[in-house]
Amino acid sequence: MTTVTEIGLEAVFDPELRNGTGENPVWDAERGSWTWIDIPARTIHRLDPSSGAHRRWTLPEMIGSLVLRPDGGAVCACETGVFDVDLPGEGGEAVVTTLATHRFPKEGMRFNDGRCDRQGRFWLSSMVMDIGKGDSSGLWHRFTRADGLTETGTGGYIIPNGSAFSPDGRTLYASDSHRDVRMVWAWDYDTDTGTAGNRRPFVDMRSMVGRPDGAAVDVDGCYWICCLDEGCIKRFTPNGDLDRRIEVPMRKPTMCAFGGPDLRTMLVTSLCRGPADLAEDPHGGRVLMFDPGAQGLPEPRLAD
Repeated sequence: MTTVTEIGLEAVFDPELRNGTGENPVWDAERGSWTWIDIPARTIHRLDPSSGAHRRWTLPEMIGSLVLRPDGGAVCACETGVFDVDLPGEGGEAVVTTLATHRFPKEGMRFNDGRCDRQGRFWLSSMVMDIGKGDSSGLWHRFTRADGLTETGTGGYIIPNGSAFSPDGRTLYASDSHRDVRMVWAWDYDTDTGTAGNRRPFVDMRSMVGRPDGAAVDVDGCYWICCLDEGCIKRFTPNGDLDRRIEVPMRKPTMCAFGGPDLRTMLVTSLCRGPADLAEDPHGGRVLMFDPGAQGLPEPRLAD
């Protein structure tokens, strides 16, 4: 039996704030703040929910994903590589230092979804930006400060997304958001070597309305996935069974994350590509915060 919950507009953080493509929310427990990105705006947002203070920084390139550093800065996967990013003062221009550059196999590619494994290795994906081409040149990479940027051998993606790790770190999840794929897979993950193998279907969304986008895992090992074009977030048990559905005001939620002092708050980003989107999705691009009725896990930081 699937439990359905509807989230109202009272969960919207700031009705005036809209993201082009909001993504990658992450909770910083040490600073009591949320961080997320807006991909086309090349912007990092930071919100202190206790005070309502909201700051933003701009980068020279579009950001696909970020992970936090222990000092409060970030490491970002962008259009041309991986960068250390310092976020000074009350906002403005971020200070960017190159960690690794990458020559993609095709023109018009960039980095996309990513997160750290439980040991602090940054897993990040690449994709062809023109998704209309249906080009499956996307693949997953791994970055550490010791080894730099390496390919993992897990390729064949059009829009790689939905990365998440099980509570014990021994299962890696990832999806392909393209409308012709709409699959979520699971891998066995070797926590000692940082390698993934034995890929297998976890959730087949081709019979569903939505497309799988960003994801999170809770303390029970359940996988939460934002469903583009369906206006909801779905929770699947470790066996791949759908047991919860949360309906949200926007039609295109992009990624969810757990946070707050007790990790019982969920922040959800969404996208709005302009007037055409707003005509059918008036709340597109907004950010939600609400109690999902479950507890999350601390988000790992990049290992030094």
